[in-house]
Amino acid sequence: MKSNVVVLLLFISGFSFAQSSKDSGAIATPKAQVAESKQSVTLDGKVIPLLAKAGTMELKDENNRPIALFGYTAYFKENPEKNRPVVFAYNGGPGSSSYWLHMGVMGPKRIVVDDPNYNSAAPYQLTNNEFSILDVADVVMMDPVGTGLSVPIGDSKGADFWGVDQDIRSTSLFVMQFLKEHNRLNSPKYILGESYGTFRNAGVMNYLLDKGYALNGVIMVSAVFDLRTLFFAPNEDLPYLVYLPTVAATSWYHNKVANKGSDLPSFVQQVRDFVEKEYAPALFKGNRITSTEKSAIAKKLEGLTGVTAKVWERADLRITPNEFYQELLRDEGTTLGRLDSRYKGINLDPMSMSAFTDPQSDAISPAYTMGFLDYFYGSLGVSKDLHYATSAYSKEGFKWDWKHQGNNFWGADAAVTTLPDMAEALSKDPHVEVLIMNGYYDLATVFHGVEHSIAHMGLPSSATDRIKMTYYEAGHMMYTHLPSAAQFRQDLKSFIQSTLKK
Repeated sequence: MKSNVVVLLLFISGFSFAQSSKDSGAIATPKAQVAESKQSVTLDGKVIPLLAKAGTMELKDENNRPIALFGYTAYFKENPEKNRPVVFAYNGGPGSSSYWLHMGVMGPKRIVVDDPNYNSAAPYQLTNNEFSILDVADVVMMDPVGTGLSVPIGDSKGADFWGVDQDIRSTSLFVMQFLKEHNRLNSPKYILGESYGTFRNAGVMNYLLDKGYALNGVIMVSAVFDLRTLFFAPNEDLPYLVYLPTVAATSWYHNKVANKGSDLPSFVQQVRDFVEKEYAPALFKGNRITSTEKSAIAKKLEGLTGVTAKVWERADLRITPNEFYQELLRDEGTTLGRLDSRYKGINLDPMSMSAFTDPQSDAISPAYTMGFLDYFYGSLGVSKDLHYATSAYSKEGFKWDWKHQGNNFWGADAAVTTLPDMAEALSKDPHVEVLIMNGYYDLATVFHGVEHSIAHMGLPSSATDRIKMTYYEAGHMMYTHLPSAAQFRQDLKSFIQSTLKK
């Protein structure tokens, strides 16, 4: 009997050793970690003390299995009032981290940039962000998987997060689990997205609502909901139509328009009227348009854009943004910014009809990147062992899956859009409100494209009246322009406060 016990113990011991040896060669699953620090922001002369948390949270799927470490930076007001709102914010891409919004307008500190000019090399200046809304709400900056500190774990892989529907799901899961983790389930809730983040927002607001998480408000910064408005597909007139007001506003800014009128908004309205009453019918005719009609439209386009009628006629009345960047200031040897057309840079090939670079991105990216990383690893105290990915574009296997549930008609793939998601959420929740913030000089996601989308949602005024549009004399990241940043704060603060009074 005794010998049998010894044999059994030896067997168990050997099995344990084998397991230990096997496990020792395995890569340990990374664990969530968070750095805490004290921060503050001064707004309207009042100091707001903040607790900052920067790091990762273990994200679980619907079956409670760990699927990712999701990166974030959260700012909580110390000794907050009851039912303080919380805003979840992110940038777009898809594949961009949130450091642009973080250091541009949402966090307690902002990067100082020489807008709309190129910035010199380091040192870069961080200053108190007088445009933050941390006096009225806590802010959680989110980095989708593949960006920031966010990585797949367990059996998950990048492809499980890199797609329209995959991204909507993981973003929503984070919001729900973060609210539970931090005892904020009963707080007023908002999501704020920029660029592709607005495309994401439209899906997330509906996904969350279906799970019982009704939002108080949704904020769209430089929005797009229907990709047809951005992609210049063959035989598609829509993008040319919705881009023209921004093209004309750009020419207005660079003094290439003969009759600028009293101000930019009134000039833009003149262009909207032209698009609807004359430009759209002309393009719809295709090759049935007469030479006389074509010349007349080209002449009017010259008056609105500063690009000669000869060029418009040669382009068949259709000029893409890439061509416009090069054409407007070609004689000066400069090219225009895509994200913000107030910016201009050296045109490396004045004969080219396609821009090589984006002057706005070139002008501010080093300042934002180095300034943020210095703040992230310094003031916020995040471990330098953790790599912060400003984007997912260099990640192995990064490829976006553009299929979206519901985007098919009679079994065929249609244009990619999350507009139906937003329409569904607005129809099911009669209280949720939407704020859409547009830059007049944004040639990446044009404001008239958003206006077209909202006008074609198929909803009654009782729903669309809950969508508020604001406009800024700046570009995609309107907050780099300080007067627009001040207006951004006031508009966002007023929006949050108005939704809380309902």
